[in-house]
Amino acid sequence: MNKEQLHRYIYESAGNESNICQIYVIKDNEVALDDCWRGFKTEDAMNVNSVTKSIMGLLAGIALDKGYIKNLDQKVMDFFPDYTVKRGEKTIYDVTIKHLLTMTAPYKGKSEPWKKVCTSPDFTLAILDSLGGRNGITGEFRYATLGIQILAGVIERAYGGKCINFANENLFKPLGLPERIPHGDSSKEDQFDFFMNKNPRKYEWYTDPQGCVTAGWGLCMSAKDMAVIGELVLDDGVHGGKRIISEEYLKDMLTPQIKLGERFGFMNYGYLWYKTYDEKDVYAAIGDSGNIIYVNKAENVSVGMTGTFKPRIFDRVEFIEKKVLPAINL
Repeated sequence: MNKEQLHRYIYESAGNESNICQIYVIKDNEVALDDCWRGFKTEDAMNVNSVTKSIMGLLAGIALDKGYIKNLDQKVMDFFPDYTVKRGEKTIYDVTIKHLLTMTAPYKGKSEPWKKVCTSPDFTLAILDSLGGRNGITGEFRYATLGIQILAGVIERAYGGKCINFANENLFKPLGLPERIPHGDSSKEDQFDFFMNKNPRKYEWYTDPQGCVTAGWGLCMSAKDMAVIGELVLDDGVHGGKRIISEEYLKDMLTPQIKLGERFGFMNYGYLWYKTYDEKDVYAAIGDSGNIIYVNKAENVSVGMTGTFKPRIFDRVEFIEKKVLPAINL
């Protein structure tokens, strides 16, 4: 399948590929593919859902490099001295930044309190109420979209400013990518539209009423944005001859911390990034609806892909390896 055949295949798809908006591929530091569907253009953005988490993983590393965070074993509560801990809660004092990055932070309750958090005036303080619990630190993997909100709060408290400004100054602008703007509204109807609307979005990031970004979802990027960020990972933290993030942190970020189960395709998990195979240096930032940053070190290739809302599409790794990479290698 060549590039033209790939375009037609996606254009005509009525199945899993029917929601793909953009694919952007950088191989050997050259653009190898730039294609769009569903009325999207290269410069359009889409809510990339949980790919947002992986960007937060990079921002945590930059904050660490710059000394805003002392180390990853620093306690989360160090950053929230004004937060009133619930009576009887002790575990919360033991939770570290590393627990957030590896999804091993403990939370009360069996499900995430979406209604409580997303209707509150401060998403970060609202989810802090759920952090901890009677079981203590168990090391158990618990995928928590709302829990990562705490990481945005940590960065803001450490940096002394808004997380979106930190991201613009230390990641997007140095990479030559458009600055993100706060989305603003956080009504129930607006949140629903943010997930479901299939039209291109601005270069924005969803925010709570305090102007703090949603750390687990809501960052809008183009496939080009994601491929460029993937290339940064591929090039060990250097872009255009300038270091953006330390090689040491990236190595730690990509090193498997936990082996995941069937729900996550038996992949490995680092610091908010996936290692897709045990034996290959292939890494990914994965969001719902098939949004993905795919990084393959052996092939020296980075792939960004966006998709409109479509349930039950977790990742595109197999599609990239069976359809996209062969097309660019012809």
